[in-house]
Amino acid sequence: MQSNSAAAEHTAMQPRRGGVVKKIAGMASLVALGAAGVAVSIYITPGRANLGKEAVPVKVVQPVAPQPDVPWVAAAPGRVEPRTGLVRISAGMLGRVTDSFVRVNDRVAEGEVLIRLDDVEARTRLAAADAEASARKRERDAQPGTAGREDVRKAEDAVFAAERAVMNARFELDDAIAADRKGTGAAPLQAQARKRLNDARERLRQQQASFALAQAKGNIPGPNRLEAGVSAAYADVTMAESMLDKTRIRSPMAGTVLQLYPKTGEMVTPTPEQPLIVIGDMSVVRVRAEVDEHDVSKIKIGQKAFVRSNGYPGQDFEGKVTELAPSLAAPRMSSRGARRATDVEVMEVMIDLEGAVPLIPGMRAEAYFRR
Repeated sequence: MQSNSAAAEHTAMQPRRGGVVKKIAGMASLVALGAAGVAVSIYITPGRANLGKEAVPVKVVQPVAPQPDVPWVAAAPGRVEPRTGLVRISAGMLGRVTDSFVRVNDRVAEGEVLIRLDDVEARTRLAAADAEASARKRERDAQPGTAGREDVRKAEDAVFAAERAVMNARFELDDAIAADRKGTGAAPLQAQARKRLNDARERLRQQQASFALAQAKGNIPGPNRLEAGVSAAYADVTMAESMLDKTRIRSPMAGTVLQLYPKTGEMVTPTPEQPLIVIGDMSVVRVRAEVDEHDVSKIKIGQKAFVRSNGYPGQDFEGKVTELAPSLAAPRMSSRGARRATDVEVMEVMIDLEGAVPLIPGMRAEAYFRR
């Protein structure tokens, strides 16, 4: 009986031992998984060797690549222009274009007529003023003059005659230059007309000096009515000459015609915002650059520089600094919108380029100032 009961008790404990064994196996698996996780964590984060303390990541220092030797100390945006800048010429009066004597890329001399406006009305006014002056002068000469004003009256007449000679010589030279441009072989006539104009100008300077000396004498009496009438008539002639000269748009300098807008028959107005002709001296091409105020101390006169343009990739155009603006100003190369207190002011710097360069006025460029 005892053996049977012991056997039964042994048979009943078998399931309980199997469950305990399974629980122990499961706990061992969890411990193994935990250990594996700790090992993976240590492998991934090598700096966390001490699991009981707060982990500190390891700082990895990357090697710094050496910087190349930059040959320039400052860079600035710029724009290409002629040595004299862009000279914009507008009309001096409202009128219709009757003649255009030049074309784009033509070289012109100082004082040369570029465009002529309709001058019929101006010539008529000049003829009337000249006739009135001649009549008043005859009336004055027919009457006894004011004592003590003989030298002044004589010098005034000489100045008036010299002024008329200068105007006639100038118009003669204008016609000779226009004929020479048309290829009619008027070069000798142009040289003779230029000489006569120079002689007339020299004579006018002498007569003006004599008139000033005559007026500088003390105790000169005032003019009578006839003498005052002659002086007023001379002034009217001078004003009429000025109006006639405004019908001829002249070049203020020697240079090259870069832009030409009006055509024969068009009406032009004296508005500076709409120039008729743009000229410039292309013997030297320069770049107007705008240097930030932070780089002002790095720039000086005579400093070497080079210029790059997107129009000519891979090419450097050498030059040197020839001018520095005496003060800072707002940038004009590109619009920044509304000005802010933090906007940087710039200094204009002129760079004359060496030799003949293919850059044309108006091109954007980048200027680099050498060390």
